Amino acid sequence: MLDKALKGVFDREKALLIFGEMYATAVAGDGHMRRRRVELAVGGELGGGASLLRLAALLLLNRLLSKELKFDVRVYVERGGYYYIAISGENAARFKPLLAVSTPSAGGEYLSPKFDEFVEAAQVEVQFDKNSIRQTEGGLVAADLTISEAGIAVKYNVYLLKDAILLQFTSSDQSRVELAARLLKLAGVGAEVKKKREGKREVWYVVATTDKLAAGRKELRDAFVEIVKTARDKDWIDAEKAERWLEKLERGLTLKEGWPKYELGLANGALVVRFSSTDRNSIEQEAQRLRDIGLVEDKHFTVKMPEGGEKGYVSILRKGLERAARLSVQGSKTQRELAAEFVKHILQRAEEEGGAVYEKVKEIVKKGKERGSLTLERFEKKFEVGGKEYVVKVIGWSAELEESRRGKKLLRIKITAEVDGVRGEYEVTYSRYGADNAAMCYAYARADAPGGKEADAERFSALIKALTGREPRIRRKSDGRVEVICGREHLDGLARYAELADAIEEWLEETSRR
Repeated sequence: MLDKALKGVFDREKALLIFGEMYATAVAGDGHMRRRRVELAVGGELGGGASLLRLAALLLLNRLLSKELKFDVRVYVERGGYYYIAISGENAARFKPLLAVSTPSAGGEYLSPKFDEFVEAAQVEVQFDKNSIRQTEGGLVAADLTISEAGIAVKYNVYLLKDAILLQFTSSDQSRVELAARLLKLAGVGAEVKKKREGKREVWYVVATTDKLAAGRKELRDAFVEIVKTARDKDWIDAEKAERWLEKLERGLTLKEGWPKYELGLANGALVVRFSSTDRNSIEQEAQRLRDIGLVEDKHFTVKMPEGGEKGYVSILRKGLERAARLSVQGSKTQRELAAEFVKHILQRAEEEGGAVYEKVKEIVKKGKERGSLTLERFEKKFEVGGKEYVVKVIGWSAELEESRRGKKLLRIKITAEVDGVRGEYEVTYSRYGADNAAMCYAYARADAPGGKEADAERFSALIKALTGREPRIRRKSDGRVEVICGREHLDGLARYAELADAIEEWLEETSRR
């Protein structure tokens, strides 16, 4: 493919993208990305041959790149028979942008958090032709704007609408639109890839409007400032409207005075909340703000300080956003005020992003605010299930972390309750299971309980539903045992009770896979 691209019989840009995606994926799996180094490990019986093939491909790739992007690469071997392909120093700085622009994504979002380090190295170029600024037959102002990185470029359409600046890219080639979304993200603009039908064919598109564009990098905002000024000077748009847009573009989007611009997105369905800057003071100030709220570094958020002119960041973990939401309603007076402002800011940023990002943030904040918001004290509830009425009254409770004989960390919740006047001791013991580390509880009904196993299982199920709002699954096994099965949704329901919330949060943190 690379050889054909060199001979002009295969598209050069497509070759760069395909090769960059393959190499980015390889490095994310078996390599390392450091500030001044990109390294790939190659092992196994054919490690030497495989590393030489990769080296040959890299040298061919180098011939496709412009002079300012060319790099040097070397191969070395260490004990154990592992071969390492390394690009370091200024060469790494030249190679990283290609990885950044070709990193795999879906819907414009990166498939792995490991790719974030590639993306941080990107410095996109924004260009537009002043001669492309024009009026359409319908009276709209239009222009062409190009965003490029590592010799790979996408041309976008810009329109000045009645009430918004609009940037869009549309194509029947989904991968091309994914690339357009990635380049936009590298320019500081988050936008989702969407699909629509035009006649008998499906097309993909990505759009961004005024607020998102005003949150982008300065070089992108400068291009829009030039477009708006040209249109204003030609009397193609209202001067007052132009001034409002220019003010927003020239200062950049700031939702609230004193707040930095957090980037929000999804990676493999997981929420990414991150503030990046080359200024050490800005990173430290934001980290201190989170500490003041009551979040703990390396538990609720992570910090990487800037080095050598490259960006550092403060990254909020999901549990950190949940914790902030909880503190916004249950913390001390100072914590409530600080946390409420922070959560409000993140919700505003999420609303700008829209779509799945906004829904994910709302879900996390809702769960955080619910955690510990109820009490088991004097809990009594009457409800109906399957035409039968139940009365559940909680009498006592406990929640502790224990270790099993095999060394697994367990969460043991014991609840004493009366269900339909029958007093019982119910034990809910959670552990982690399977490749996805699922939080599950498998409890067995007691044969010596009043009415036997079936009646005990029904009362157990009624208790769980009364507390969580969700009915657990009952499974009758071939050996005669009756099993009551609770999942993560039931655990989240139990976490709403102040008496259980802290133990549940501690267990989830200690057993999560970081």
